[in-house]
Amino acid sequence: MINELIRDTKGRMQNTLDVLTEDLLGIRTGRASPALIEKLQVQYYGSELSLIQVATISVPESRQLLVRPFDNSSLKAIEKAILASDLGLTPQNDGKVIRLNLPPLTEERRRDLVKMVNNRLEDARVSIRNVRRDSLKELRDFEKEKLISEDELHIGENQLQELTDEMVEQVAVIGKRKEEEIMEF
Repeated sequence: MINELIRDTKGRMQNTLDVLTEDLLGIRTGRASPALIEKLQVQYYGSELSLIQVATISVPESRQLLVRPFDNSSLKAIEKAILASDLGLTPQNDGKVIRLNLPPLTEERRRDLVKMVNNRLEDARVSIRNVRRDSLKELRDFEKEKLISEDELHIGENQLQELTDEMVEQVAVIGKRKEEEIMEF
């Protein structure tokens, strides 16, 4: 019963790490990455779709993204979505594709991005602790209902704490890697 709870908790904590990793892909570094814009919402025939659903995104050069829409009539909508985003990129529309040139990051902008990353890391740590809190509550409920003994409760609490420490450490590793990527010139 405790092992099952630990497995479930580990899965939920791992989901938090996966979401964090996915989220950090959208934060701009010195290099062009399709993940930077693929989730932008584009108005397309009366509905909102992510950019990846209406166009292919490629990286022809290290500081350039190329957006090739599946339907040329969506070019204006894609351009509008990019301009409306907070990425600070100016699309260059040639009638068939949109080119996005990524300017080099300034030192100040790099520091702002690191702060943003640190906020996302803290959110992930809080989420992991919330999963631990919920699992501890379940463990204590098991003990109250006499499904596990007091010794098993302490063993389970220790296992949960070890798992939480391990996951928080992984958050720190992911954050350090992203910070180094942002600060790299």
